[in-house]
Amino acid sequence: MSLILNIETATKNCSVSLAENGKTIALKEVNDGSYSHAENLHVFIQDVLKDANKSLKDVAAVAVSKGPGSFTGLRIGVSTVKGLCYALDVPLIATNTLQALALQVTKEKGLIIPMLDARRMEVYSAVFNTDNSQVREIQAQILDDTSFATYLDTNEVYFIGDGVAKTKEIITHKNAFFIDDKLPSANEMAKLSFDKFQQKDFEDVAYFEPFYLKDFVTNAKRV
Repeated sequence: MSLILNIETATKNCSVSLAENGKTIALKEVNDGSYSHAENLHVFIQDVLKDANKSLKDVAAVAVSKGPGSFTGLRIGVSTVKGLCYALDVPLIATNTLQALALQVTKEKGLIIPMLDARRMEVYSAVFNTDNSQVREIQAQILDDTSFATYLDTNEVYFIGDGVAKTKEIITHKNAFFIDDKLPSANEMAKLSFDKFQQKDFEDVAYFEPFYLKDFVTNAKRV
């Protein structure tokens, strides 16, 4: 039995799941419109363990959604997972945030483009086929009416994530389908983390860093 604790904090959705052999057995998450991860994360970990009648000593590995996403959210998730892995002496697994989001779309054909809102008209996106294999790498891109035209001209394309709201105002292609109100969840992480666990694809607890994709920028204080 492989019991894996999965933690997703890359967006406004604070999500924790406990999975057994790649199947979610307990899930706790909330998207209240704010980044309340620091307050909720440890409580949610306790909740999923209690719901599954398990304890931390039963956990074989801890997985974290590595990004891209919110800088603050990613830092909270990664620091929590590092602490758990160090204390429990278990492996750290990092899963692709956009790949897990793409798993929420179940279609027999076409392409899936998970996208997370970035600044202004920018999104973080990748392209996957319906087998969840990556077709195009993760990019930060500025949206315009020609975005993803290469894929839309030859395929039905399903857009998912909080980047959809502004994308559907710009892209009006007949092959574009938009799935609203979806965010990455620890539920879909279960399959990805179990696959990596079986392959012993682990991260170095001391040196692992989130996949920010872009440098963190702060505004200088005015004096």
